[in-house]
Amino acid sequence: MLAFANAKINLGLNVIEKRPDGYHNLETVFYPVKLYDGIEITDAEKTSCEIRGIDIPGDTTDNICLKAYELLKKDFDLPAQQITLLKNIPVGAGLGGGSADAAFLIKLVNTKFELGLTMARMEDYARVLGADCAFFIENQPVYAGGRGDEFSPVHIDLSSYFVVLVKPPVHVSTADAFSGLKPVRPAVNISELISLPLNEWKGKVKNDFEETIFLKYPEISQIKQDLYHAGATFALMSGSGSSVFAIFDTAVTLPELEKTNGVFYNI
Repeated sequence: MLAFANAKINLGLNVIEKRPDGYHNLETVFYPVKLYDGIEITDAEKTSCEIRGIDIPGDTTDNICLKAYELLKKDFDLPAQQITLLKNIPVGAGLGGGSADAAFLIKLVNTKFELGLTMARMEDYARVLGADCAFFIENQPVYAGGRGDEFSPVHIDLSSYFVVLVKPPVHVSTADAFSGLKPVRPAVNISELISLPLNEWKGKVKNDFEETIFLKYPEISQIKQDLYHAGATFALMSGSGSSVFAIFDTAVTLPELEKTNGVFYNI
């Protein structure tokens, strides 16, 4: 069985406070975009994971898709499977690619073996694997709180706009993102801000990680500036970086940015 796991962008991201468990409470709006990994599962003598496409740091035996399969296998009598992952979503880019892969693997296994898992149950499994993993189960725009795994519906549709993603040759680690970050509770909730007209988002809808990341990686800040110079109505770094997305009213091409970055159009 085959599935296509899509990426997400963050329409704003506020880090509110550090939790007693070491994680942080945050608020954000997750929005699915048209940038995909391919995942296939087939019967095999031994469960393993093969990765093609973009290289992923680390050992394939530690891949999150394998972790997802083993998590389900603890509760269900599942046969061995060959997991093949065609990686296309950039890594270390704040796009949730690994979380998406794990969530879609859970959905694939549920369908193939007729486990009868509800959306809520699949989300519970996904939460074990990563803070944003559960979002990809229903895969609809949501306001997310807590660690990023407590969801409320949000009404936002960008389908009439032209969304571009720029990924520089930079990998931002989670440690980099949180280093020097000072959590602050915002005066206005993100879910309220995104209800404003899109042309009012600039300067209001923010990503708290930008301040520290831009200091360490000024090339990411420059990409955001270049996107505004190209006519974007709104631009923001996604997640903890390093990619930057921009929302345009009409289709554009960005040949200068293509010279040194990955540029994905109409996602």
